[in-house]
Amino acid sequence: SKTKFLSDWTSAPPEKIPEIVRIVGIVLSVLALASLISWGILQNPLPLYVMLVLGLGFQATQFGMITRVLSKVQKPARTLSLMIRILKRIEREPAESPYLKEVLGKLKKEGVSTSARISQLENLLGWQNGLQSTLISLFAAILLFNFHLAVAFENWRQSNGSEISEWLKATGEFEALCSLAGYAYEHPDDIYPEVTGDRVCFEADELAHPLLSQSKAIRNSLSLTSERRLYIVSGSNMSGKSTLMRSVGANTVLALAGCPVRAKSLRLSVLNIGASIRTQDSLSEGVSRFYAEIKRLSQVIDIGRESPPALFLIDEIMQGTNSHDRRIGAEAVARTLVEQGSIGIMTTHDLALTVFAEDPANRSLNVHFEDSLIDGKMIFDYHMRPGVVEKSNALALLRAVGIKV
Repeated sequence: SKTKFLSDWTSAPPEKIPEIVRIVGIVLSVLALASLISWGILQNPLPLYVMLVLGLGFQATQFGMITRVLSKVQKPARTLSLMIRILKRIEREPAESPYLKEVLGKLKKEGVSTSARISQLENLLGWQNGLQSTLISLFAAILLFNFHLAVAFENWRQSNGSEISEWLKATGEFEALCSLAGYAYEHPDDIYPEVTGDRVCFEADELAHPLLSQSKAIRNSLSLTSERRLYIVSGSNMSGKSTLMRSVGANTVLALAGCPVRAKSLRLSVLNIGASIRTQDSLSEGVSRFYAEIKRLSQVIDIGRESPPALFLIDEIMQGTNSHDRRIGAEAVARTLVEQGSIGIMTTHDLALTVFAEDPANRSLNVHFEDSLIDGKMIFDYHMRPGVVEKSNALALLRAVGIKV
């Protein structure tokens, strides 16, 4: 991940710097400073030469530690310094809810804010970058600055490194809460759903896709429960099948994140979402579209075995095989998911699959979307209707683009 180098840096074994080595380093630096003052006042360079030799010898013994610490600190320190402005803004926010207090509490330790602690690291980084000048680096070598910087960086890492993952999580949680709050503020007409633990269900009245404008979105109602676990959706191209499925998935994610949803009312249980939508082949991995889809279907079935139950969304199931195998395979997938206790939607152009819903034991329902051809133009109303679609628009679309059929 993008923050793996931070994890690697914080989890690296601590540098063992004996206390006697730290004390020797401080004493040598003090004596070196005294030799510089002596040179300036008494014009006697001998003490400075002695301390320069002693200092170089001491740093040679610590060269490995200094190199390891200073070579690895730049990228993590710069990355953390980018967070300071965000953290300062977050830390100013008043927290009233217990959950928000818990999130913001991760950004303070013993009364010291995270931004203040990262500022300490940023100051050390500034010192390190400031030593690049030739003149300054000469004095830095005499005063053992690199040694003391390495010790300071290592002290900071050992004091704060184990908490960096919590800082990132807390910042990410706060950002996610801001996103949800922003959505709620921008869509005042959306309603908060009722999340129930009584039984598996997804019961929506006038549901629409949250990314479509209020004026453009066409609303549909549906009810998935333990008595009716599967909607088999048939219909012509571009009629709204996939949009319905995406509307269910997107609103479920919003609902379970604590956000308002685009519906007149929504009652749902806690669900694991498993989707097979727009699966693609892979030339580099040697995987066909059909194989990619059945692998994804296997993952959806695995999700259905877990708790809580699954909400499965399967678009154009098994398009990449013949109609005989498609029907047998699709029915097997549908039956497995229903028997597991999952609920969901399956869209298809193959009307042979709609026979599955005719058996009451399968607890399924056929619904469809349709279109009209008016003056050579395809018209869609995007309203879901009961039953199986009775016509298709494939040939009409072929003629519309100039293909003779």
